[in-house]
Amino acid sequence: MFERFTDEARQAVIAAQQQAAALRHTRIGAEHLMLAVLERDTPGSRVLRGLGVDPAAVAAQVPAREVADAVALEAVGIDLAEVRRRVEETFGPGALGREPSRRGWFRRGRLRHIPFTPAAKKTLESSLREAIGLGHRYIGTEHLVLGMLVEPSGVVRQILGRTGVSPTQEEVRAAVLRELAHRS
Repeated sequence: MFERFTDEARQAVIAAQQQAAALRHTRIGAEHLMLAVLERDTPGSRVLRGLGVDPAAVAAQVPAREVADAVALEAVGIDLAEVRRRVEETFGPGALGREPSRRGWFRRGRLRHIPFTPAAKKTLESSLREAIGLGHRYIGTEHLVLGMLVEPSGVVRQILGRTGVSPTQEEVRAAVLRELAHRS
């Protein structure tokens, strides 16, 4: 399937891996694909921005692993700040402040393979279906956008909803078609 990807779409998939690594996530999700599409000026990013998507607001909805861990612990009544305070009280200042080893994300200076979540795999598969449905022989970032928004209750739609953006699939498809017409 990747042979059908445009250079921009390939770069977005690579950037999604980098996004996941930067956030210390262990899997590449559809949210990382969205962040990657938004970081460059591509047909997909223009579609998302045209729908009212604010890249900074989206990025704020995809927390780094430590933030997500703190939220999860708080949900079960554990105050991470208090845990840190007690650990440092017992083991000394900065005991938890050291940068964790990056062996899990990097090997010999190169990003290691990070697997895709089922949602990200579905996004990629759906982007192929969307491209075929539009009669295109390639998969561009605009098709990635269609693919990531195909699931009504998917993580990308949840993130966009929290930022106040809730386009229908028809609105997204119309925006893609406008972008493609504008590009021609």
